[in-house]
This record gives sequence, structure tokens and C-alpha cells, in this order.
Amino acid sequence: MSPVAINPGTVAWPEPPGLVPAVVQDRADGRVLMLAWVDREALEATLATGEVHFHSRSRHQLWHKGETSGNVLHLVSIALDCDADALLLTVDPAGPTCHRGTKSCFDLGEAPVPATAGSQGFAWLETLWTTIAERAATRPAGSYTAKLLDGGVDAAGRKVTEEATEVLMAAKDDAAAELHGDAQGRDAARAALGGEAADLLFHTLVLLAERGVEPAAVLDVLRERHGPARPPASP
Repeated sequence: MSPVAINPGTVAWPEPPGLVPAVVQDRADGRVLMLAWVDREALEATLATGEVHFHSRSRHQLWHKGETSGNVLHLVSIALDCDADALLLTVDPAGPTCHRGTKSCFDLGEAPVPATAGSQGFAWLETLWTTIAERAATRPAGSYTAKLLDGGVDAAGRKVTEEATEVLMAAKDDAAAELHGDAQGRDAARAALGGEAADLLFHTLVLLAERGVEPAAVLDVLRERHGPARPPASP
């Protein structure tokens, strides 16, 4: 997806050092990830590369976010506020945004931020993907993920097929328990279904990593297929 760009000349740059605040927001769930400062050089670098750049006030130089860690911010769109002196950057983050390893710089403490009402907590999958990508890059000894990756597409693919079958069987067990009114059996079957689905999701992500396909590409396909809401068909 090409980012929606703006003309740097439309920004009301203040007197030197010419910095405006930039709020960074995750496209996936709308969460605010960080606040940083942008000058004309950083904005032009962001527009030219598609990866977010800031101005480092401590080092007094251009800052390519994630250049060292790999946790870059892929630009989706930029919006200018009503006074033209603040920016809203919508991004697809490649891993945790904060240097502490949390998704957002506003995640305080070590406990995960609970999902908001109505949310399924999918944002945590960024943490899982970051771990899988790290295993793919470093291949540490004794790592189950690294072992799968070392086995190539066949090893990871066999696990996806195996886990998909187990998801089906667990779903059938849950349906059978529901049909027979077996509350205790259904609790166990429902827990098993969740566990098998987790295994399927994990191994699918490993297969994507083995093939060098980022989950963002999968999400782009889902967004495209979802499309705008359609009115009901006429009777």
C-alpha cells in the first residue's frame, strides 16, 4: 500500500530547530505507539523511504526508527492537524516500538496491557511474531522454532497440516459434547480446541517466517477481501 503523503511545505515549521511533534498510531488497532519530533529532513526521509524517520533531540541528528533493532515503522499515511504544526503517522510496526520491548511507549510496567472491551487482543501477536523472526535470524541451539525453520518448508508445512487436522477433531469433539449436553466434557473440549487453534496459528506463522512472508502481507489480503460493508440484497 502506498502511503498517503503530504507536502513538507504545508507544515508550519517553527523557528529553529524547526521541530513539530509526531504522534505514531498503529494501523491494526489504533493504539498510540509513541510520540517523537520531526523536522523537514526527517519528514522528507520518511516520505522517500516509506519508513518513519525522526529528529533525535539528544543526538541532534536524523533518526531512522528501528535502524539498529530492526523494529522499523512502515508508513501507511500522514495527517496534518488543523494548525499544521503536528503530525499523525499511521504505521505498520515491525515489532515492538518501545526500546523496552513493549508494543507501545505508553505500556507501563511489565504486565501486558489488557484488551479493551470488545477487543480480542490480537495486538499481542506482534510479540509472538517478533520472537519467531528473532529465532529465524539467530537460529539458537535448542530452540523448537529454529529446529522447524532448519527443516525447511516441508517440516513447517507438515506441522501446519497436522495441527489443522487436530483443530478439526477438537471442534468435532466440542460439537459432540454440546449435542449430548455434556457440560463438563464440553469445557474440556473447548479448552482443547483453543489449544489446537493456538498450535495451528503458531506453526502457520513459523511457515510464513520460513518463506520470508510477513504477516502484514496476509492482513493486507484480508483487508482487501473484507472491503466496504455491502447493503443486503433485495428480496
